[in-house]
Amino acid sequence: MFTRRQALKTAALAGMAALLPSFLSKQGALAQSPSPGPTIPGAYALPPLGFPTSALEPFIDARTMEIHHDKHHAAYVNKLNELLADAPVSLSRRSIEDLISKLDAVPENIRQDVRNQAGGHANHSFFWKLLKPNGSKAPKGDLEKEIISTFGSLDQFREKFNAAAMKVFGSGWAWLVRTPEGKLEIQTTPNQDNPLMFGNQPLLGVDVWEHAYYLRYQNRRVEYLAAFHNLINWDFVEEQFATKK
Repeated sequence: MFTRRQALKTAALAGMAALLPSFLSKQGALAQSPSPGPTIPGAYALPPLGFPTSALEPFIDARTMEIHHDKHHAAYVNKLNELLADAPVSLSRRSIEDLISKLDAVPENIRQDVRNQAGGHANHSFFWKLLKPNGSKAPKGDLEKEIISTFGSLDQFREKFNAAAMKVFGSGWAWLVRTPEGKLEIQTTPNQDNPLMFGNQPLLGVDVWEHAYYLRYQNRRVEYLAAFHNLINWDFVEEQFATKK
């Protein structure tokens, strides 16, 4: 199997060979150092937040957002790229959603680590889009109708969603998902697992790892969850609902 590391090495050597004649001086010495090889397409990168770290105050503080995005999320991205350096090149060319949806394609010796790091990258990339300063408060249109039909009312949905998030033992996530049958469900996942790993489409998710809220709320997860509902970007959730995957 051709890995990213091997591809980089091959590209670099090919570039050196192609440029070698122009590097030679009249005395036969190298005139300059070879340029680096090309970047392999598909390497994962930390996405921007899309808003200032202080924009979610007073519900989520700026320092939490700095650590959460710049440290925790960045670490998932860096570790994922390291894991895939010696894996088949085709893996790092996949979208993060496709990668976590088809973990069986990942070599077994790194599969669990890729699951953890790729899941962390996917979950957080999605989470930042779910947050909006002065969030849109409530869903509208077809999504609102489906939530009311499934859960009874928007208030009952919030209660059930928060109750599920409170029951996550240790670290994990609570989700509103659409199942392959097209039904809405509230689910939870441990660690950095994502609903896509189980064939479900995530529509809304909340991070209940302690690093997401501990500086402001300490052990008061219930208060963090109440604050989260003031920040939901329901416009983005509605876009996901309108796009069946």
